[in-house]
Amino acid sequence: MASQPARKLFGTDGIRGVANVDPMTTETAMLLGRAVAHHFSRGGHMGRIVIGKDTRLSGYMFEQALSSGICSMGANVMLVGPLPTPGIAFITASMRADAGVVISASHNPYQDNGIKIFASDGFKLPDAVEAEIEQLMASGALDLARPAAGEVGKAVKYEDSRGRYIVFCKSVFPKQRNLDGIRIVVDGANGAAYKVGPAVFEELGAEVIAINVKPDGKNINDRAGALHPDVLCAAVKEHRADLGIALDGDADRVIFADAAGEVVDGDAIMAICAHRMLERDELQQRTLVTTVMSNLGLERAIAGWGGKLVRTAVGDRYVVEEMRRGGYNFGGEQSGHLIFLDHMTTGDGIIAALQVLAVMLEAGRPLAELAAKMTRYPQVLVNVKVKEKQPLEALATVTALIGRIEGKLGGEGRVLVRYSGTEPKARVMVEGPDAQVIKDYAEEIAQALAHACGAA
Repeated sequence: MASQPARKLFGTDGIRGVANVDPMTTETAMLLGRAVAHHFSRGGHMGRIVIGKDTRLSGYMFEQALSSGICSMGANVMLVGPLPTPGIAFITASMRADAGVVISASHNPYQDNGIKIFASDGFKLPDAVEAEIEQLMASGALDLARPAAGEVGKAVKYEDSRGRYIVFCKSVFPKQRNLDGIRIVVDGANGAAYKVGPAVFEELGAEVIAINVKPDGKNINDRAGALHPDVLCAAVKEHRADLGIALDGDADRVIFADAAGEVVDGDAIMAICAHRMLERDELQQRTLVTTVMSNLGLERAIAGWGGKLVRTAVGDRYVVEEMRRGGYNFGGEQSGHLIFLDHMTTGDGIIAALQVLAVMLEAGRPLAELAAKMTRYPQVLVNVKVKEKQPLEALATVTALIGRIEGKLGGEGRVLVRYSGTEPKARVMVEGPDAQVIKDYAEEIAQALAHACGAA
């Protein structure tokens, strides 16, 4: 089989970087818009491309640049404004658009931005298609395909996109139930879900305390949202809420807090939902799909309930690809990307929260009690800034150290070392029964990596 062309712009989740610094420039965005329009408008068909964004200041310039590039190639643009990433995937599929473009750097600070693309079915593009688009951008072929002045496209703003997505989210909640009498803190991360997040739960009857829902272009993810659950936990205790829901900047992930203000992460949520789906024989092939980062305790719990866990590389796109390949319907990441393929094509923090609330109501039990189903192994994660991402297999000292530590842990622990797909960092994860021991192991590996790769 022929090898696929390499990607240089696209990483594990689209193109990402510091706004107004190569490659995240308006020039790149305009060229990308032209390539996307050309790719999805072949055969004389004038493509329709959805563009949505989160609340970053730089979103305005990228929205305009992408739109200009798309229109210049004869395709039309559907502008939906600030909307969660899964909302843009939903609009793309439901409006029968040819593709959807999301302008967001997800959980990153406002200085960063990114661009990711959905196909007409609402799924992220596979690596091979991203590589084709990159080749198109570099080939010069676009200059030969410019349409005449009377055939350029136009951009139209769709004002009802939020409402459409809110209605869709509510439709996945059991119709015979509501959230009357439940008090929920919703942290919108000053991001894309600052309006739709609180609205969904309020319209289902919950009493909502909304925090971090006043975006100013620069406060997205700033001491807010899924990456800062301590803020959510404090608010839950202050308002004596039944639970808290923290979304990230583009609302494709969610982290919870129970009534005592304790964090409930993606692994615990997968355990809660997978257990209920196994009980009801709703988990396809009795298999949960997650990444190499998920806790060993989740794997043991699923096995104890008669199920199976399949692991993938880090990144929700790889979880989704494995789910589609294997015919599975539920998967996710420890970080809070939770994918219910029966309802949505990508991670969706709001839909995940609704699934958890449905389990709580049906079981008549609080979140903390449900989360206790999984016994978590101690896990340590250390990030190492590196100057150069050298192949790990070429770092003899590091690989030898990892091998020795894995031998000491035996079957009661794991070591995972990988490079971030979006940042100049190496990530060291160690699991095992003794928290202090694995902490020492992780720091030892991190020091060896810093020495081998050059600390940034």
